[in-house]
Amino acid sequence: MAFVITAPCSTEKAGECVTVCPVDCIEEGKDQFYIDPDICIDCGACKAVCPVDAIEEEYDLLPDQEVYLEKAEAFFGNK
Repeated sequence: MAFVITAPCSTEKAGECVTVCPVDCIEEGKDQFYIDPDICIDCGACKAVCPVDAIEEEYDLLPDQEVYLEKAEAFFGNK
């Protein structure tokens, strides 16, 4: 499982998550930050520091939030 950055990030983009990630799997996109689901080790460090509570575990996503996992997969798939 991986963590996923959701809607609140698109209006904030604070970036604290990037500096605490031990595997450097978070990158800034045009509209928000994204977590690479193939690299994330599910440690939770990013979730603990997010000031806008934008980070959820993949299996806790609500149906309307699943688009953010798809966006992350597309973001890293196009690299």
